[in-house]
Amino acid sequence: MPIDPYIVLLLATVGLAALLPARGAAAHVASGASTAAIAFLFFLYGARLSTREALDGLKHWRLHATVLACTFVVFPLLGLAARGLVPVLLDQPLHQGLLFLTLVPSTIQSSIAFTSIARGNVPAAICAGSFSSLIGIVLTPLLAAVLLGNSGAGFSAHSLVTIVLQLLVPFVAGQLLRRWVGGFVTRHKKVLGFVDRGSILLVVYTAFSEGMVRGIWHQVSALRLGGLLVVEAALLAAMLALTWYGARALRFGRGDRIAIQFAGSKKSLAAGLPMASVLFGAHAALAVLPLMLFHQMQLMVCAVIAKRRARDPEAREGSSGREAREGSSGPAGEPAESSARIGTAAPRPR
Repeated sequence: MPIDPYIVLLLATVGLAALLPARGAAAHVASGASTAAIAFLFFLYGARLSTREALDGLKHWRLHATVLACTFVVFPLLGLAARGLVPVLLDQPLHQGLLFLTLVPSTIQSSIAFTSIARGNVPAAICAGSFSSLIGIVLTPLLAAVLLGNSGAGFSAHSLVTIVLQLLVPFVAGQLLRRWVGGFVTRHKKVLGFVDRGSILLVVYTAFSEGMVRGIWHQVSALRLGGLLVVEAALLAAMLALTWYGARALRFGRGDRIAIQFAGSKKSLAAGLPMASVLFGAHAALAVLPLMLFHQMQLMVCAVIAKRRARDPEAREGSSGREAREGSSGPAGEPAESSARIGTAAPRPR
């Protein structure tokens, strides 16, 4: 099973931070650059995300409500239930990171890609990912403040102000300026993709450097990491089963079930890493570790599932019937031809 190249870069960045952590003046420079990078990332998210297209998909509200419930209700409940595994499989800091992982919004690009590969409802996946990202900008920090506020994660009024200034304000600015900068962002999508991925690498380096300087990594043993992987595998399996069979119980069609499964079972690395840096500060290194591991796990497992779904006898018949009903564009305004191209690309962390 191939490993996502971006995960390799992330792990290499962690290794660099372990060998050459930023200290003293270099740490201040890295911290300032990381702060600016996070603000720029969320500005780009706002500039890329079409609110109009997301709102156009409201007619399929049952599907979107199901995905949002999985992302922001069921996932957090399972994260809270995992508290019972402390200290048997997890310690308190790793459980905080696991709980934060369950609060992060869903992906956009990889949900679309896997849905397309499996011959599911791609326009629905586009809308579901967009809704999750829009709501997650506000809901993830609020849920974190409520569920992690009494766990020593360092939440305060100052933290909330930082969240607003560093995450929400740039995102809203990107939305407001989208009319003027949206075309530029679309035309230079590939270059800006390198920029936002590079920004995330900088955020990871800064967080893990601070963790090394403060000696946080001495708290994590190989046994605890093994326990974390077991818990995350169980969490992913539970969500994949729940989204698929739950959607079937709710009488969704095959294409919609695929969109619900892939959008409702995944978490966004690109949104989660910057948020963790703002929310956890010096403790961000441990907080993002569960998310990084879960991200690679979800890509590997969902790639296998998507290929199996594509070989399903219902796949070709269901896909052709849906395309005939939707015509050249779906609820999200995404041309069918464009959606097919999305499905051929390798999933990216979103």
